[in-house]
Amino acid sequence: MYRFKTKFSFLFALFCITLLGAQQNRKTLIHSHNDYLQNVPFWTAYANGLDILEADVFLKNGKLNVTHTEAEIIEGNTLQILYLEPLKYAIENNIGDPSGLMLMLDIKSDAEPTLKKILAVLKKYPEITSRPDIKIVISGHRPDAKTYDSYPHFIYFDHQKLESDLASDDWQKVAFISVSFKNFSEWNGKGRLTEEDYKKVSGAIKKAHALKKPFRFWGTPDSKTAWKAFSDLGVDIINTDMPHKATTYVNTLEQRTYKNEIKSEVYKPTYATDQKDMPIKNVIFLIGDGNGLNQISSAVLANGGELTLSQLKSIGFIKTQSSDDFTTDSAAAGTALATGTKTYNRAIGLNPYREPIENMPEFLSKHNFVSGIITTDHVTGATPASFFAHQKDRSDTELIANDLLKSKLSLFVGGGSNNFDFDWKKTDFTLVNNINEIGSSKVDKLGHFLSMEGVPGVLEGRDNALAEATTNGIEFLNSKKTPFFLMVEAAQIDSNGHRNNVGGIVTEGIDFDRAITEAIKFADTSGNTLVIVTADHETGGFSIPQGNLKESIIEGTFTTYDHTATMVPIFAYGPRSQYFQGTYENSDVFEKIIKALNLGDN
Repeated sequence: MYRFKTKFSFLFALFCITLLGAQQNRKTLIHSHNDYLQNVPFWTAYANGLDILEADVFLKNGKLNVTHTEAEIIEGNTLQILYLEPLKYAIENNIGDPSGLMLMLDIKSDAEPTLKKILAVLKKYPEITSRPDIKIVISGHRPDAKTYDSYPHFIYFDHQKLESDLASDDWQKVAFISVSFKNFSEWNGKGRLTEEDYKKVSGAIKKAHALKKPFRFWGTPDSKTAWKAFSDLGVDIINTDMPHKATTYVNTLEQRTYKNEIKSEVYKPTYATDQKDMPIKNVIFLIGDGNGLNQISSAVLANGGELTLSQLKSIGFIKTQSSDDFTTDSAAAGTALATGTKTYNRAIGLNPYREPIENMPEFLSKHNFVSGIITTDHVTGATPASFFAHQKDRSDTELIANDLLKSKLSLFVGGGSNNFDFDWKKTDFTLVNNINEIGSSKVDKLGHFLSMEGVPGVLEGRDNALAEATTNGIEFLNSKKTPFFLMVEAAQIDSNGHRNNVGGIVTEGIDFDRAITEAIKFADTSGNTLVIVTADHETGGFSIPQGNLKESIIEGTFTTYDHTATMVPIFAYGPRSQYFQGTYENSDVFEKIIKALNLGDN
């Protein structure tokens, strides 16, 4: 143990409080087990908003030493210096919120004289003892339980039985109930409790709750898995030796856990043309922005364990690095997919030398294809723009919008009508007001805006717009009696990854699958359509440590608010879908499509 000067502790407190902000309310209390062993006792736990701070106390030579054993006493590490003075300072200077705080003193020396000394010392701290929202809880060696009621109003006790054998007045002085976890299980906090141990542990919790006091186990495993298990089981107080990690995990658990209520009806493909070496007429290219393997997995598991996407057999992985960065942005990744050329981050349809490069609609127009884009982003967003525009920076919205008029697109659907300030009646595009008007329209070029600004998310009431736009977009392009290329982007998996929003990721992923379903159905009906599904990159460093398959519950965690460099899956269905198996660069997708269409030598 280290000895710390009180002045340093005060400065550290100011830093921590500024850094971490106000403490949050929560249902589960967090107990800083052996808090005095932290590098900065009291302040580390207090700054992180913990509810109970534990200090072992040993009376020797008239001093209340904070130590586990007499042999480990360090001169100057007293109850006053490590805990009472810092708490007094916090109260007097309005640092943090001490309401509800419990200071648990685990007495290691004889109970009666040690407690007598504790009371004598506490008389010097009326700032603490006068507050009804702060409790001093005595644990370890305690006085006779029948005397609890004789102690001052600020003194409480740790009851270490799953039964009440106290008189009513003495029982009122019990702050919480504590028992050893090892009496019920040897679980180490990895994997899951065995069924037998689960019954024992949950039975103990049930008994404790019947006594109507907060309950904790001591001697527990200390891990995220354990914190989650104890929280789910209803343990009121969680022990930890990792104050910051535990409080961050527990306080964010509710917002990181999502119970799904939307559904993608899983379509079972016929596989009649899948992986067959036969001519391809149409290509439907679906891009889940930010849709990494864990994002896909969360949608699968929240949708009952299956998606239409998970039925596909031709699967590969693509590497997403841009020409100038380890981690790509959507512009460089979209350009690589749309043109077959890796470029610098923020570039739209330009190579690393800032020269325009031919995108897929432009290339295919020379082979009598019509093309369209559908997105839940702005039409001028980085990914859709990569399929029609050529600009130095993705933020050049006005220039990107003007490129739409010069593009080879016959269809666009997306948000952000306010990004376009020209008179549509003087363009080649006809705008329709309803998604359902798209499929039956006979005009040459058609556009539909889903919104004036950003497109609402699924959780904000977008309903089934992406799937409906996909169905109608396919119908519109197919009615031209000519080959078509359609790019469909589910853009808001990415935006929810940036926000670390688990519910948004899950619902947008499931909604994406509804669009994928429409594409696969058409591929089966037409018999000559290749469907490709991939992502431009992964967003959020998303992982799904726990959940409940039967209840469609997903717990998510994140490593960043930005993109990551991890590979992303690519799926294909229909004729020559096997061309897309393996691991390769994102820029190779373009050439694979050209090869599958037998247009490579033309």
